[in-house]
Amino acid sequence: MDDEYLQFNINPVVAQLHKHPCDFTMDDIIRFIRENDVHFINFMYPGGDGRLKTLSFVITNMAYLKSILTCGERVDGSSLFDFITASNSDLYVLPRFSTAFLSPFAEEPTLCMLCSFFDKDGRPLESAPEWTLCKAVRTMKERAGIDFHAMGELEFYVIKPIEEAYPAREQHGYHESSPYAKDGDFRLRCMEYIAKAGGIIKYGHSEVGNFVRDGLMYEQNEIEFLPVPALLAADELLIAKWVIRNLGYREGCNVTFAPKITTGEAGSGLHFHIRLMKDGRSVMNENGHLSELSRKAIAGLLDVAPALTAFGNKIPTSYFRLVPHQEAPTNVCWGDRNRSALIRVPLGWSKGVDMCSEANPKEASHLVDTSDKQTFEIRSADGSADPYQMLAGICVGCLHGLEMPNALKLADETYVDVNIHDERNNDRLRHLKQLPDSCAASADCLNSQRGVFERYGVFSTKMIDAVINELMAYNDRQLRRITGEHPEDIPPLVEKFFHCG
Repeated sequence: MDDEYLQFNINPVVAQLHKHPCDFTMDDIIRFIRENDVHFINFMYPGGDGRLKTLSFVITNMAYLKSILTCGERVDGSSLFDFITASNSDLYVLPRFSTAFLSPFAEEPTLCMLCSFFDKDGRPLESAPEWTLCKAVRTMKERAGIDFHAMGELEFYVIKPIEEAYPAREQHGYHESSPYAKDGDFRLRCMEYIAKAGGIIKYGHSEVGNFVRDGLMYEQNEIEFLPVPALLAADELLIAKWVIRNLGYREGCNVTFAPKITTGEAGSGLHFHIRLMKDGRSVMNENGHLSELSRKAIAGLLDVAPALTAFGNKIPTSYFRLVPHQEAPTNVCWGDRNRSALIRVPLGWSKGVDMCSEANPKEASHLVDTSDKQTFEIRSADGSADPYQMLAGICVGCLHGLEMPNALKLADETYVDVNIHDERNNDRLRHLKQLPDSCAASADCLNSQRGVFERYGVFSTKMIDAVINELMAYNDRQLRRITGEHPEDIPPLVEKFFHCG
């Protein structure tokens, strides 16, 4: 597996060291710095607003280099997180060598590494989103023997002056090619830079949304990753957003991951696919069908789904996307291949059929092991999500389902095989719970189920309190009703949250 991983990896650090990133040591990092004449290092870490922060170092001697790699540096936690007070604000940031990559934007060779937070006693910061995810993954492994893998689908709009030639059909941009889709080359450059920064990309494509407003062309794109251990999945999303924004800035176009930027047009989501592994093998399917373990995990997720919006839908405009008829979920349910449901079980290559030789008659018939391809997808989150918190919440929800005595019954009761947005199905779906309609309602849901997330010490009380307070501060309980009556209030809201997360 490692040889296959290394063979086509275009991260220069991986290529030169010829090691899997999880095996990087301090000596490896120092060797790479010396052999590539690197004089600058960036420590990078997310703040409470979800954006990457940067602390830059110029390397003048070996002793100083070893010092920062070993001891990290101090930062002001109160300027990064609302739950840290100025009276006790110092934190340490320590680089994670496995995340090393060369900045694609720096004029001089600059090595970047993501960092972990540590408290005054040198222990991992209990309320840090990254450490919360680590605790969730560890707890899943200890209690259920399951390795928790995930991948993200990152949707975003690229905005630039209109091009008159080959106009696209509005709201029909899904997988469109040039010349009707105008941003394919930009998306490919984003994918290249993300891969060089360590992202394990599945593919990229144009998405449904495209429209023209006030002389500007809005074109929706998506970059999707492959399933990897959950911490890496969150790291990838953080770096990907940083890459896409920087590249857009340098090429003179605007980029937004906002969940909703205008009414009547497709919003942008951040869907997460989940894969459960045991002893290096997927446990998602049994005999070509979704396994009992998977159905229990889905039931647990559905049980806490309204509370999960507190981690995945963190701004008021998130709840303008979670409305009917916009390919975004509203009802708490799941289904096979059903994009109207909150959780979708996509096709998983589980039928043991050789499609390759059917499509290519000259190809010898052969079957390959596709058992690791099955996932299930939760579709509620958007670009305002904290990927570490959201994946930690999903992991906790899955474990909750594995330990629920009535999980399979709940899975049966919440399964749907119809379009939930079709009014003809209203009677059939009346028993389903609804997702919250505001940040305030989301905070209520989290508060009512906080015990699930605080169980086993995964989410700290301080973090849950901070998330609830942040959501409540928007005071948006009646916002959807108010803007329905006063649509002129929507554009200022969109502008305010345009660069979320």
